[in-house]
Amino acid sequence: MAVLLEDIVKAVEHLLKLISKTREEQSYVDPTLDPVLLVPGIAGSILNAVDEKTGKTERVWVRILGADHEFRDKLWSRFDPATGRALTLADDTHIEVPQDRYGLYAIDMLDPDMVIGGDCVYYFHDMIVELKKWGYQEGTTLFGFGYDFRQSNRFQGTLDRLAAKLESVYTASGGRKINIISHSMGGLLMKCFMSLHTDIFEKYVKSWIAIAAPFRGAPGYITSAFLNGTSFVEGWEQNFFISKWSMQQLLLECPSIYELMACLDFEWDHVPLLEIWRQRCDSDENSTVMLESYPPMEAIPIFMEALSVNKICYNGTDMPVPFNVEILKWANETRKLLCSAELPDQIKFYNIYGTNNVTPHCVCYGSSDAPVSDLRELPTLQAKYIYVDGDGTVPMESAKADGLRAEARVGVPGDHRGILCDRHVFRILKHWLKADHDPLYNPVNDYVILPTAFEMETVKTKGGIQVTSLREEWEIVGDDQDDQEREPLVGSIAVTHTGGDNSVQEEARATVTLQTQNDGKKHVELNAVSISASA
Repeated sequence: MAVLLEDIVKAVEHLLKLISKTREEQSYVDPTLDPVLLVPGIAGSILNAVDEKTGKTERVWVRILGADHEFRDKLWSRFDPATGRALTLADDTHIEVPQDRYGLYAIDMLDPDMVIGGDCVYYFHDMIVELKKWGYQEGTTLFGFGYDFRQSNRFQGTLDRLAAKLESVYTASGGRKINIISHSMGGLLMKCFMSLHTDIFEKYVKSWIAIAAPFRGAPGYITSAFLNGTSFVEGWEQNFFISKWSMQQLLLECPSIYELMACLDFEWDHVPLLEIWRQRCDSDENSTVMLESYPPMEAIPIFMEALSVNKICYNGTDMPVPFNVEILKWANETRKLLCSAELPDQIKFYNIYGTNNVTPHCVCYGSSDAPVSDLRELPTLQAKYIYVDGDGTVPMESAKADGLRAEARVGVPGDHRGILCDRHVFRILKHWLKADHDPLYNPVNDYVILPTAFEMETVKTKGGIQVTSLREEWEIVGDDQDDQEREPLVGSIAVTHTGGDNSVQEEARATVTLQTQNDGKKHVELNAVSISASA
C-alpha cells in the first residue's frame, strides 16, 4: 500500500507542475513563424457525448470516475457499411471533440482532472509547451485538430472538418501556409486527406512531419487488440480506467482499427504472423499438436472463428460483436488509397520514427504443452510475442515505409507516446520548422549536435553468434562554421574483447566519416558492426 500511496503522491505532484506550467504567461512571441497544426493519433483526442434532447455535454474519453460504464454507454458503436460511419449505440447522443484553445485543449492533457501521470494522458502537452517557448502562439501560429478516432481515416465527415480547419488556420495566421505535425494514426488521416483533397492540401500546407506513423500497419498490436483488447495504462491505474474487454468491443466496430492491420501488398522483411499451437484429432481420434502459422491474409478466417460467439449486452439486449467483414472490406479500400497517395511537388515531407523498443510483431497462442483445441478460446488466452525493432507499438519497418518523397527520415530511440516528449525530437522539429532564429538561442554557447538518422539491427544465429550492425548520422551546428566544402575525413577503430574466463568473445569495428558541407554545417556518419559469440 505504501508504494501505491507514493505513486499517487508523485502523480499529484506531477499534475501540479503541469498546472503551474499552463498558467505561465507566454513571454516570447515570434511573429515570423509559419503556423503549426498538431494532429493526434488513435485515442488521442478528448471526446464528449452530447445529449441531443437536453444539450448536456459529458466527457467520455478520457475520464476517471465512472470511466468504464460511461465508455460502454456512450462510445460503443455499430458500423454502417452504407456510410462507412461508426454510429453510437446510445439513442439521441452524438460524439463531438471540444474546440477550446483553438483545438489544442482536446489533444493537450486528455483528462485534465486526472491525477495519474503518464504519456497516455499528457499527450501533446510537452510539445505544446516547447513550441510556445520557441515563439508559437495559440490561435495565431499554434493549433490542434482533434477528431473522433473511431471513424475511418477517409470518413468524409472528418475530412470536411479538417478542410475547414486548414482554411481557418490559414486565415488566422494571416495567409501563411501550414506546417502539420501528425502523430501515429494521424499520419494515415493526413495521407488520406492528401490523396482525396489534393487541391486543398496544396493550397494550405507548407510541410508535413509524421511522427511514429504506422504507414504499413501495426500488426502485433492490432492482432492482440482484436483478440484480447488493449489498455492505455498499466499497473494499479487500470482499476480506474477502461477495461481491456470494454475496449475490445469498441475496437471491433471501429474502421480506423481495421485500417491499422498489416498491409497486404507490402513486402515485409519480417512477415507478421499469427501463430497457434493447435491440437487436432483425426478420424480415429488420434490427436496431434502442431504450430500453425498464418500470414496476414490467412489470419482472417482465424479472427472470424475466434470471435464468432463474441457478444455484448447493451440495455438488456444481447448483441453479437464478431470480426466485422464489412469493415474489413472498407479498410482494404482505404489501404489501397494510402498506397497510391502522392506528395504534391512543392510540399516537404519529413518522417520521424521510433526505434530501440521491443515491438510486438508476431502473436502466438498456446504451447506444445497446452495446445488450442477450439479457436473460440483465443480471447481468453494470454498471447506471447515475437518482437522486432520499433517504438513498442509500430514496427520500424512499417513506420519508415511512408512511400513518399521524404526530405528526411530519422529514427529516434523512443516509445510510441513518449517520443512526443523527446528532447532530440524537439531539436529536430525546431530545425525543420526553421524556428532556430529564436533570439534567445546562441550557437556560441550552445554547440548543437542534431541527430538525423539512427538504425540498428541485431541477428542471432543458432550457433550462438550475434551480429549487430549500426548506422547513425548527425549534423553539427556551431560557431566555427565556414562556407567552404572540404574533403571528408575518415577514421576507423577496431576493438576485441575476451572475458576473463574466455567464455565470451566480441569484436567490433567502426568507421566515422566527417564531411564539411557547403553551408558550413558538418555531417557525421558512423557505421559499425559487432560480432559476439559464447564459447
